[in-house]
Amino acid sequence: MNPSSPLAQDTRTERDALGDMEIPADAFYGIHTARAMNNFAVSGRPVNQQLIQALVLVKKAAAQVNSEQKRLSAHRAAAIINACDELLAGRYQNMFTVDALQGGAGTSTHMNVNEVIANLAIVQLGGQTGQYELVHPLDDVNCCQSTNDVYPTALRIAAIRLLRPLCDAMSSLQEALQHKEMEYADLLKLGRTQLMDALPMMAGQGFGAYAKAIARDRWRLYKAEERLREIPIGGTAIGTGMNAPRAYSYRMVEKLADETGLGLCRSDHPMDPIQNMDVFVEVSGLLKSAAVNLLKISGDFRLLASGPFGGLGEYTLPPVQAGSSIMPGKVNPVMAEMAGLTAMRVIAEDAAITMAAASGQLELNAVLPLISESLLESLQILSNAVQLFTERCVRGLVVHEERCSANLRNSAVMASALVAELGYDEAASIASAAIAQDRTPEDIAEERGLLTRSRIEQLCHPYTVTKPGIPGQEEGTHHGNE
Repeated sequence: MNPSSPLAQDTRTERDALGDMEIPADAFYGIHTARAMNNFAVSGRPVNQQLIQALVLVKKAAAQVNSEQKRLSAHRAAAIINACDELLAGRYQNMFTVDALQGGAGTSTHMNVNEVIANLAIVQLGGQTGQYELVHPLDDVNCCQSTNDVYPTALRIAAIRLLRPLCDAMSSLQEALQHKEMEYADLLKLGRTQLMDALPMMAGQGFGAYAKAIARDRWRLYKAEERLREIPIGGTAIGTGMNAPRAYSYRMVEKLADETGLGLCRSDHPMDPIQNMDVFVEVSGLLKSAAVNLLKISGDFRLLASGPFGGLGEYTLPPVQAGSSIMPGKVNPVMAEMAGLTAMRVIAEDAAITMAAASGQLELNAVLPLISESLLESLQILSNAVQLFTERCVRGLVVHEERCSANLRNSAVMASALVAELGYDEAASIASAAIAQDRTPEDIAEERGLLTRSRIEQLCHPYTVTKPGIPGQEEGTHHGNE
């Protein structure tokens, strides 16, 4: 801004190695943030607040440790800690203005945090924003730190904090599916392979299969936290720890572990987590696995609920909103659609994380902000989607016995239960006749005098055809054509 303009009195001048810049006088950010705002006007989305909160938490711990170890004066440390507490309480979020998609390995986000904390501390000490002789963003707030150890440390903390609610959401989804498994344990329906009639099954068995898949996801995600607990704080720029005393590094890990309760531990080779991002790829891969299962389950729900009269119509999903601006009365499976599209987004984010992690060079990964944005977004949206899908779709889902019975009755799949007694060719002939005459295989077999009605009922009993074994044979016996 031109200093002679009418608004000049509303700005302050800050200086860096590139020159001077006018900053709004009431802004708690500084020149580095302002330059980043101009340079990275890309997505219009600010940095994820979970990352900001984790960064502030690291800064608070650093102020405490540096004060304890006499590198930071008591009054400066107290002002920094108070500023961090204000930010951790959710105040001044509008001061974190850097775009989520930024170059520089996260330095702009880190400096945004340093500058906001410093200026808040300055005001608490009675100064004016920009009076960095009172509290300096780098000399004081960033003492013994680098973007390259602070940022990945904070990202790990933020990721664990988002991973835990996702694990809880997956647990709720598993429980809801298991409830449906029990509710419909005795409801016989048609099983399908390649979208074609296959074999009879109990509706509850289908829900049980879904629950098993979600149980695996739940366990994998629970174990993923272990990969994120190892932090590189104290490694500074490339992991060697220059400008960070060993006592500082160990104390920082203790402070952060106590503050977060996350069981954090110090990396025994900080150069590794500063340059290698494979842990985030691994966690993202587990999110992708969960997304794949969610996409499959939600797609099945939509298919089985299709119609309701022109489709399969075996499920009714809870109606949550009107579905059309032109077709009155139409209700769409929007919660299943939401779950599916969220899963697609998580799968896409995994691709971005994979490419970004592979793009690291030598001692640093310059595109870590993309990994951060994609990973934290995936954790948040997957958690929210699973929770909503469970509450607004799965729990209220209804399986229609009459429609299931009709679909099963109108198929010829019961012919499979006759194979052991009549042979494949005869059973195939019966199935073809049943389809051609719009009758049941049981009726055809009886009409041809191949089996008695009582034997047919024994072979085609619902509990016989939906459990392991050969219909009509006791375990350990064998009959039929060799």
